[in-house]
Amino acid sequence: MGKLFGTDGVRGKINSELSLELSLRLGKAIGTFFGKGSTILIGRDARAGGDMYARAVESGLLSAGVKIYEGGFAPTPALQFAVKTLGYDAGVIITASHNPAEYNGIKVIDHDGVEISREKENELEDIYFSEKFYSVDWRELTFDVKKEDRVIDNYVRGILSHVDVDKIRKKNFKVLVDGANSVGSITSPIIARELGCKVYGVNTNLDPLFPARTPEPTFDSLKDTAEIAKILKVDLGIAHDGDADRVIFIDSEGRVQWGDRSGALLSYWASTKEKDYPRRIFTAVSSSSLVQEYLKQYNINVVWTKVGSVDIAHKLIEEKGIAGFEENGGFMFPAHQNVRDGGMSFALMLEMLASENITSAELFDRLPKYYLVKTKVNSTPKTDYEKIYSTLKEMYKDKGEVITIDGIKIISSDYWFLVRKSGTEPIIRIFVEAKDPAKAENLSNEIVKLVGSMV
Repeated sequence: MGKLFGTDGVRGKINSELSLELSLRLGKAIGTFFGKGSTILIGRDARAGGDMYARAVESGLLSAGVKIYEGGFAPTPALQFAVKTLGYDAGVIITASHNPAEYNGIKVIDHDGVEISREKENELEDIYFSEKFYSVDWRELTFDVKKEDRVIDNYVRGILSHVDVDKIRKKNFKVLVDGANSVGSITSPIIARELGCKVYGVNTNLDPLFPARTPEPTFDSLKDTAEIAKILKVDLGIAHDGDADRVIFIDSEGRVQWGDRSGALLSYWASTKEKDYPRRIFTAVSSSSLVQEYLKQYNINVVWTKVGSVDIAHKLIEEKGIAGFEENGGFMFPAHQNVRDGGMSFALMLEMLASENITSAELFDRLPKYYLVKTKVNSTPKTDYEKIYSTLKEMYKDKGEVITIDGIKIISSDYWFLVRKSGTEPIIRIFVEAKDPAKAENLSNEIVKLVGSMV
């Protein structure tokens, strides 16, 4: 039996790997899984083929007797919050998140607004591959697809309920929002205006071709945005991915700040707001050692997890904690919802700035300084990942701590690196971080060359 779900949902190239036939069958499987009469909210980001896939999934759902409500264009966390708070049994989101423009995908959301667990993914895959679909009698196919127009307003109000709106408004912050030509362009400017900010926008028109930059906010893709932030002298810049569940911050000096740096700061801030949660956070093995180094002064423990927001979210639910986050800019604030939420992260960062009464550059300069290199090597269907991991383990086992939760991570005294198979693309991701930039660059080149020789 094959595998359908990746790290976060089902993704593939539009009209090839992700076919209409696959989408229709998946819709039937989802409808069969949640059952006749269940209510499912469906929404999408701005990617090409979004309506096409939504219609295909809806057809499959309807055939199983599901009642469908369309939320339209909205960030993934906005749909998730709507499922959780407006009483839906489940949700489906048409998005490929940070993937390149030629990709689209399908996420399945449980009644609590969180992506379905790995166990439920397996159950859904069993239905999909066995084709044991439930079909209603024709007499029952009388429910018209209905519109759900509360998604955006419900989401914004939910975020504002968790921060001190008046305190933030008094600061009159200037902010720059880079919406990645997708749905973060809808909500983040509204959140900023509600918080009294003067808002500048870049890449805030919806465009499925993503003409300005790739949907993934990286150091390279945000060079122009960072320069604009510096010229405008904003207090804070933000850049979303394609479905706005992630946010990368740009500080008041125009420096792009990676997600584990913002995650460490936001985790501290969450600990001051939510005192009933256990003093621990959950983050993937791809996060920096600076997280532990910074948070230990606040007696906050770090629990390492596999890479993937689904795994972190369910750890957060099961074991409880102050927050969860990924180095890619996905931050989870459980008082709001147990999922990545770029809009909530944005509001929390503004509240922290207003309360600490310092610039965003000064805030980020509180963190230990490390130098990160993120790169990748293309893989093939014949790539032997276990051989790559075992070779690296043998070469570096005497250099430091070895972690094999997800791929292989080596933590030495002055550097760490992670090599792991991507769950969303045919690539091997390589992260190298060191306190010396030359060390980080040289080690990255060394590992890329080694991994490349084994692909």
